[in-house]
Amino acid sequence: MTHRLKVGCLAAAATAIWACGRGGQGETADKAAGESRDRSAVRIIMVSHGQTSDPFWSVVANGADDAARELGVRLEYQAPTSFDMVRESQLIDAAVASRPSALVISVPDPDALARSIEAAVAAGIPALSVNAGDAAWKRLGFLGHIGQTEYESGRAAGERLAAGGARRVLCVNHEVGNLSLDTRCRGLADGLAEAGGTMQVLGVSLADPEDASQRIRGALARDEAVDGMLMLGPGGAAPALAALRESGRLGRIAVGTFDLTPEVLAAVRDGPLLFTIDQQPYLQGYLAVVLLTKYLETKAMPWGGQIIRTGPSFVTKENAADVIALAERGIR
Repeated sequence: MTHRLKVGCLAAAATAIWACGRGGQGETADKAAGESRDRSAVRIIMVSHGQTSDPFWSVVANGADDAARELGVRLEYQAPTSFDMVRESQLIDAAVASRPSALVISVPDPDALARSIEAAVAAGIPALSVNAGDAAWKRLGFLGHIGQTEYESGRAAGERLAAGGARRVLCVNHEVGNLSLDTRCRGLADGLAEAGGTMQVLGVSLADPEDASQRIRGALARDEAVDGMLMLGPGGAAPALAALRESGRLGRIAVGTFDLTPEVLAAVRDGPLLFTIDQQPYLQGYLAVVLLTKYLETKAMPWGGQIIRTGPSFVTKENAADVIALAERGIR
C-alpha cells in the first residue's frame, strides 16, 4: 500500500483525542499514554464497501494497517470485489461469526446492512462506522462514526461551484445506490439553490472509464447550458476531464471533485479542477483502530460517542502545492 504515514507521534495524538473525551470513565486504565501492553490477542476486522485497489480505500486500509502495527493488534481488512451490499452484508455476518474483538464497518446503505450490523451489536462486539454512515450510526448501535458529514460536504461544494459561476451542474455519481453519494448530490443541490442554481444527477460506472467519459460527453451535448460539474470520487476526474477536453469545454466549466490522488492534485494545481474535497481517509482508518483498541481497554469513547469529523477540507489552487508535498510524505 502507498501513502504510509511517517509521523511517529500520530498514535499519541489519537490517544489524546480519546483521553480528551472520555470524561470520568476508565480512570484506572492507562496511567501513562505510552504504557506498553500485550495486545496480541486483540483482533479487529474492518469491512468496507470499497476495495484496497481503489486509490481512496487503499489509503483508508493503509491508515488502519499502520495503527494496528504500532499498537500491536491484529487487523483484517475485508471488502466485496465491487459495490455490492449483499456481499458486504455477508462479509459482516462472517466477521461476527468469527467473534473478533471489534469491528469497523462502512455503511453506504444503512437499510441494506442493518440486519447484519444489529446482529454484531447484539453479539456484544464493539463497532465503529467509518467513512459512510454519518446519518445512521447512532440508530444502528455503533459506538461512534469517523468521517466527513456528507450533506454538509455536498452543500459546501455547491456553494463553491456557485461562487465560481456555475448555475447548472452535473452531479456525476459513480456508485448509484450508495446513499452517502446520493446525500452529497442532495447537499450540492441545496448549495446551488442559494445562488439560483440547479443540479442533475448523471450515473456512470468507473469500471469502464471510456464509457463514463462517453456518458459525460453525451450529457454535455444534450444540455449546452451545463456550466458546472461535481465528481463524487477521484476516479471520476480523469473521465470527466477527458470528456470536457474532447467536447471543447475544458476551462469553460467549473469543475470540482472529492478526494485526493496525484492526478487530481496536479489538476487542481494547474487549473482544470477548481477544487477537490479532502476527507482524510488515512485518519479514518487510523483513528478507527486506535479508538477501538482504547475502548477495549477502557470501555470509553471520545465525548461518549459522536461523529469525529475528518473533513471536509477544500484543496484549491492556492494550497495544492502544500498538499502535494504532504501527500508525498504520506500525511494527506
